[in-house]
Amino acid sequence: MSISVGIIGLPNVGKSTLFKALTKQAVDISNYPFCTIDPNVGVVAVPDERLTAIAKIIKPKKITPTVIEFIDIAGLVRKAHQGEGLGSQFLSHIREVNVICQVVRVFVNEKIAHVEGQPDPQRDIEIINTELIMKDLETINKRLEKARKQAKFYELENLNEIKKTLTQGRLLHPETIPELQLLTTKPIVYVFNVSGTNQEIQNNGLLIDFKLESDMSELSEVEQKELELSSSKLDQLIKACYQALGLITFYTITGGQETRAWTLKNGLKVSQAGGVVHSDFEEKFIRAEVINWQKLVKAKNWSFAREKGILRAKRKEYIVQDGDVIEFKI
Repeated sequence: MSISVGIIGLPNVGKSTLFKALTKQAVDISNYPFCTIDPNVGVVAVPDERLTAIAKIIKPKKITPTVIEFIDIAGLVRKAHQGEGLGSQFLSHIREVNVICQVVRVFVNEKIAHVEGQPDPQRDIEIINTELIMKDLETINKRLEKARKQAKFYELENLNEIKKTLTQGRLLHPETIPELQLLTTKPIVYVFNVSGTNQEIQNNGLLIDFKLESDMSELSEVEQKELELSSSKLDQLIKACYQALGLITFYTITGGQETRAWTLKNGLKVSQAGGVVHSDFEEKFIRAEVINWQKLVKAKNWSFAREKGILRAKRKEYIVQDGDVIEFKI
């Protein structure tokens, strides 16, 4: 399952700095609006201590983490939905992502311009959310016009309810007409850039010093220890994106050849997890051997876990749990 996260926010709030820290890619982080025109895209291995622990037991030839894609989308401004600051182009990029990471600048630095004069987290969040809402209203109005022409009365009723929600300034439910790819149906993770002088945060979200994270990303683990730097908070962001999407991680051992992490929607059956591993697995699924990763680590051996009955055979109806280690039988 491929996961993409769109990093959005006003210009000069630190989006590209965060992207650079996450992906360790060299990107333009110049101090002027719209220095990012085409979105930067980077694939990041999801940090996973459980995968490392499982691999120590299995001792595979290959270890493969699951990955998450981050897309650095250019800054949005007021009236972006009307084309201000190339806004329509940038808003279209958001349609393609699974979850939105909205970057909010908190730090004050006179040398770094702010399009609204000075940072104001609550105001800045409202500006971005308003642009998402206005773009969705544009989409809904077009769909309403089409539904009226085709006399689709049931669809008209639903669309008018959605329009009412949007005109009240509220974001939509994630399941609202998926085929329309409405921007305000996407989960949002708020990340506050608190580098420099901080101020109190009222909203729920992650507080991360982007500049520190970017500097740390250029150092080796040994150098970070020598400088006694605090541990990175970027793992928390990745976990928050997973939680926002209702995702879990399960693991496969592939006969001891490869230990691999996989992403799965929470609540799915083990046969469906097989389909994630290989398209044939769901149809040909017979059973699976399943063990919680902690129990496997405690058993210290796959065969020993089977002998002791810790390893359990599961049929296709079994609901996969976060941290399950699975060997599929087809």
